Amino acid sequence: MISQFDIPVNQAIPLESALGRREAHVFRETDVLAIEAALLTQRPLLLRGEPGTGKSQLARAAAAALGRSYRAIVVDSRTEARDLRWREDAVRRLAQAQLVGALSGDDAQAAHTEMDVRRFVTPGPLWWGFNWSSACDHLKKFCAQADAADQGNGTVVLIDEIDKAESDVPNGLLEALGERRFTPSGYETPITHVDRPLIVITTNAERPLPGAFLRRCVVHELHLPKDQQALREHLVELGRAHFPMALFPDADEEILTATANMTVRDRTAGAEMGIDPLPGQAEYIDLLNAIFSTKRKASVTPQAALDRIAPYFLNKSGKLVS
Repeated sequence: MISQFDIPVNQAIPLESALGRREAHVFRETDVLAIEAALLTQRPLLLRGEPGTGKSQLARAAAAALGRSYRAIVVDSRTEARDLRWREDAVRRLAQAQLVGALSGDDAQAAHTEMDVRRFVTPGPLWWGFNWSSACDHLKKFCAQADAADQGNGTVVLIDEIDKAESDVPNGLLEALGERRFTPSGYETPITHVDRPLIVITTNAERPLPGAFLRRCVVHELHLPKDQQALREHLVELGRAHFPMALFPDADEEILTATANMTVRDRTAGAEMGIDPLPGQAEYIDLLNAIFSTKRKASVTPQAALDRIAPYFLNKSGKLVS
């Protein structure tokens, strides 16, 4: 199946990894339908689910599949709503103001021209998503730099783990997401929604999100199969996508299944004991990455490597009994 936006379903999409290891993503039909709904309505796509179910990776894979540029920000407790639209370096501007105060004559006049607040502003991910050319123009004019990346067919914007922020962050995005415009510091006219970005927002549901914010989103939940056999099959399928035998000769069905069995066993035991976090998809892939590492000694078989290192990936709580 190919969607109307040319996103392949149940096919592995290879992704670049900053760690230099192979990564891939497999879109489910429900994933593609959610992406299409967000694109057609120009609503943000809110991905909800436990950690390690591929929420952030889905955004990267969507950018790859759609041929779009990619902009991302990881939210933490210090993130402000403004950071998602633009960043303002108040510390550098204060230092510049102190310098101006210490100067006199022509030097002071020249320094004053450098005090335009726009010189201390850099575009945030939503600015890039809403109006790519405006963000490029701002960098060229006020920051003496040009963004060399090509926008391609548009932009995918990832706002990762928004539930880590205080409630004023999603509330502070209501105007930008609802009216599709915002006005950065120093600007008289707003940055408007010229382009048609795919905005992906993820949450681990560690804290509830405001109702007004949820109403502005298309919501899609990612979850692992609850049935053990279905989960085992799901993991093995992911293993095949990430580690094709043409590139990883050791990645045969036997080792993929053995690793999946171990993951399912420990996940089931952890759920019965009320352990959090439960081992799942991310741990399965990490474990396979370690097993198939080129640095592994040739004398160590994949099964021996699995038996040795599995507890360090699957027993993160320290409460499971191998």
